[in-house]
Amino acid sequence: MIYINGNSLTVEDVHKVSRKYEQVLLDDKAKKNVELSRKKVEEILEKNKPVYGVNTGFGALVNVRISKEELEDLQKNIVLSHSAGIGEPLNYDIVRAMMLLRANSLAKGFSGVRVSVIEKLVEFLNKDVVPYVPEKGSVGASGDLAPLSHISMALIGEGYVLKNGKKVETREILKEKNITPLTLKEKEGLSLLNGTQFMTAILSLVVRDMFRLIEIATLIAAASTDVLLGTPVAFDDRLQRVRNHKGQIYIAELLRKYLNKSKLRESHIKCSNVQDAYTLRAIPQVYGAVYDTLEFAKKVAENEINAATDNPLIFDEEIISGGNFHGEPVALVCDYLSIALTDLGNMIERRIDRLVNPLVNRGLPAFLASGKEGLNSGYMIWQYAAAAICNENKVLSHPASCDTIPTSAYQEDHVSMGATSARKLRKIYTNVVDLISIETMLVRVALEFRRPLKSSKMIEDFLSNINIEMNGDRYFGEDFENVREYILSEVVK
Repeated sequence: MIYINGNSLTVEDVHKVSRKYEQVLLDDKAKKNVELSRKKVEEILEKNKPVYGVNTGFGALVNVRISKEELEDLQKNIVLSHSAGIGEPLNYDIVRAMMLLRANSLAKGFSGVRVSVIEKLVEFLNKDVVPYVPEKGSVGASGDLAPLSHISMALIGEGYVLKNGKKVETREILKEKNITPLTLKEKEGLSLLNGTQFMTAILSLVVRDMFRLIEIATLIAAASTDVLLGTPVAFDDRLQRVRNHKGQIYIAELLRKYLNKSKLRESHIKCSNVQDAYTLRAIPQVYGAVYDTLEFAKKVAENEINAATDNPLIFDEEIISGGNFHGEPVALVCDYLSIALTDLGNMIERRIDRLVNPLVNRGLPAFLASGKEGLNSGYMIWQYAAAAICNENKVLSHPASCDTIPTSAYQEDHVSMGATSARKLRKIYTNVVDLISIETMLVRVALEFRRPLKSSKMIEDFLSNINIEMNGDRYFGEDFENVREYILSEVVK
């Protein structure tokens, strides 16, 4: 059970709820804070003062007063009209993460919603109702308005949800699961859709997964170093500590552990090679920098998933309008991490080339081909595939947060474009998984050509889960898919 209170959610909790279907419950103390916040909204309403989003229009319509009789319609209308997302539906885990993060943000007790609003989000999670949320439409400034509106629309019984991957009417599923649609009160529609939960959900899941993936990537990099007859001397702890970057020190430690007692290493320990290429020698420096970027991204993500990001917010007897919905902190980090992962992929591609390139692969067969020479091309084209992926990553790594297009009649005249940053980050992450999978497949083949020598126990144990047939050319795509599935299973477990 994951208890939400607006203050203590972690990226690992997001993973557990969004993918492992861990049950969620609103913390009792948080519930009291939410009730107090709602009471203050109702007290302010009794005084009939104009409060943005409560009894006024939205965005550029901020100066339009709404009558008391129309306040509930105002909240429903904003949800329906703002559900302007387009494109393919988001994956289940991202939508579930968004619902969890929105519920957690509201649970801080500064948004003025009723407890029932948070509990409806929790009910959707616990009964596995996944709203249909198109991936495009947010500029990440007044919150992720369009994506969150599609979730909010489902909460009130409108719009669509996903069932077995297909789009079905929300009312049908709510009836099937005995869920009563929510009726929105003052401010609640705005509070549901005013936040950074789309971009933060993606960032949180990518960061969580990358901490696991980078350890696998480092193991495979160590295996490549070993099978290419590289030296672990460059991973000496003394070298790392005189530069004193935490990530570099940690990655070098992993490399030493992964290569410990390798028979391959012992076979060429007295060779004449003095230094390896950078893609072998500088793994701690490059992977370590990526690791440090991940640490920073995790800090920002966990701060944001425990933040109040709607507008206005309630403090004591006062409702204050501000800009907490602006996605700039998350947008910049998504772009920063995109650049880091792109360069991680660049280094992986260069090792992929070294594994198949007869000019530099230190005695391995050209393109790791088995069977009759010339008749078989081996894994030549897998380096092409890696190059194509890296090219795509380089295009995707251009920062979206550098751009801004004013919205809502100049009222929202600077936007973060953080939703685009997050979507690009997710694609780059997927591409990096593919690159690591290609390197893993090639390392597994290359090791067979070094037999009877073996690498370290940790490397051999990991690669023993991958079966590769060595009998000339064939369709290697199924091997790649099997490797990829194995790596992903290790990441998400």
